[in-house]
Amino acid sequence: MKVVIDDKIPYIREAAASLFDEVSYLPGAEIAPRDVRDADALIVRTRTRCNEALLGGSRVKCVVTATIGYEHLDVDYLESHRIYWTNCPGCNATSVAQYIRNSLIVLKRVGLYNPAASTLGIVGVGHVGKAVQQAVGKMAGRILLNDPPRQRQEGGAFVPLEEIEKCCDVITFHTPLTTGGEYPTCHLADENFFRRLRRHPIIINAARGGVADNAAWLEALNRVIVGAAVIDTWENEPDISLPLLEKAFIATPHIAGYSADGKANATRMALEAVCSYFGIKPDFTIQPPALPAGLRPADDEEERELQLYNPLDDSNMLKASPWDFEQLRGNYRLRREVWQQEGSNRYEDKPINTSI
Repeated sequence: MKVVIDDKIPYIREAAASLFDEVSYLPGAEIAPRDVRDADALIVRTRTRCNEALLGGSRVKCVVTATIGYEHLDVDYLESHRIYWTNCPGCNATSVAQYIRNSLIVLKRVGLYNPAASTLGIVGVGHVGKAVQQAVGKMAGRILLNDPPRQRQEGGAFVPLEEIEKCCDVITFHTPLTTGGEYPTCHLADENFFRRLRRHPIIINAARGGVADNAAWLEALNRVIVGAAVIDTWENEPDISLPLLEKAFIATPHIAGYSADGKANATRMALEAVCSYFGIKPDFTIQPPALPAGLRPADDEEERELQLYNPLDDSNMLKASPWDFEQLRGNYRLRREVWQQEGSNRYEDKPINTSI
């Protein structure tokens, strides 16, 4: 059995070698028809477009993307040719939640955010949105939730987007990117959205770049309709808007979900999906590399969190070298989300989320 794997997927090589007869590792953007012609399965990221041009005439029966998003998969083609496919929903939810929480900590420290006096709106309350809600629970006086599909199915305490626009001091987006259907999210934050804002809010996009109209966002910043911008996902990546980059308070190269914990989750889920399809026993362990020793946690809780991850570090690197967007993302040093058990002075360093 042969599996072709994106060579940037971390923690996968030892496990894959123990599971499959033949494994080929290639840069995601360079995987070509000749590489997959005799493959049984692909494990990819967003840089590999899985469509007829790539898969036509191959023997591939299983495509797994080790990501939440799957816009790069031609689902209609895969399903019409009986090629099994899946993504890894929720794999990096807590990593994105860490990014949002720590960004708010930084904003608080520079006087741009007052948690007790603020209303925070979460647009899109799926895996990631729920993790964000839990992570920022004490960092807002009130939290409003907007998720029309969930509201239609469940009822419950959801509010319309108009109430988010009117009432919130922070608005953070966590929707998929969709262009059709009853609830399209492409340019959900458009010119009209920004015009309706009432409280000069902080706007955060760590969902998909196209959820926010970047030109309209820049105009809103120039007109001080928006108080501050935290941007991890951009339109037209990696050729991002340099004026918007300059205006953003925190600007990062699509790495909100890039923790060691989230990546380990995605790798585990991807391998389990391939094993399940082919009837292989998932007998493997995902072990991230050793983590820094000798770093003592600060007494202050927020300082401890920033020791693990300060988003300004990534922002400063992108602002200094925006043309290296792809390199900064592709060679990102994965962070950890948590310290070891209470009382320890070292990082946690154990297998993550394995299911043997």
